[in-house]
Amino acid sequence: MATLFHISDIHFGAQDSHALDWFARSVREQRPDAVICTGDLTMRGTPREFEAAVAWLSALEAPVSIEPGNHDMPYYWEMWHRLRRPFERFKAAQAQAQRVVAVPGVTVVSLSTIVPAQWRLNWSKGFVTQPVLTRSLEDLNAAPAGLKLVACHHPLIDADTHGSGQTRGGKAALAQLAAAGADAVLSGHVHDPFDMTVDAGGRPIRIIGAGTLSERVRATPPSYNRLEWTPDDGLQVQVVTAS
Repeated sequence: MATLFHISDIHFGAQDSHALDWFARSVREQRPDAVICTGDLTMRGTPREFEAAVAWLSALEAPVSIEPGNHDMPYYWEMWHRLRRPFERFKAAQAQAQRVVAVPGVTVVSLSTIVPAQWRLNWSKGFVTQPVLTRSLEDLNAAPAGLKLVACHHPLIDADTHGSGQTRGGKAALAQLAAAGADAVLSGHVHDPFDMTVDAGGRPIRIIGAGTLSERVRATPPSYNRLEWTPDDGLQVQVVTAS
């Protein structure tokens, strides 16, 4: 059996210290095989926020996989840095805090839905570019048999939540990921958990969203998703709320 904890939107700079301590204690006591973080490590993408996020993630007693979120780029008042080197700080943080996730029978494939600028007013929304999608499809096609998960920040299609990803190219990407054998897509961004099986180009695929461990809650208290998988029983998902 594989046990994975799925977190998102920890938002250092607007973090909930009680929720972060509670989650770290849950990792220490329950010893999951890995933690998957689907983005928004920070609130404004500042060096100080990334330092705090790295310290917390590095202290978790489990391997950690980390995706970028839209808040993990320099904010709008650092426009030159945002447009020229949008992922510099995130990649430095990822290099320090991410540890190889090697769980027998489980593959986690990255799919970035983050771009520094778009032809629409709200740049916080998702966008799937073809080169990024192509690399994810190649990784899926090369993956051994077992559970195949795709990790990204924005929901590729919107669930019934207060927030929205409005991910451009997301629906087409979901169909291609399903065709390549993905079992589920893990995301965050909307700060409320969800778990749905949807039709993607004629194939079923699950979309699973994690809530937040920050003060920026919506309809759900701070929470994380507990994922348990066996070849016989498949993937089971439980939303665990802070106590």
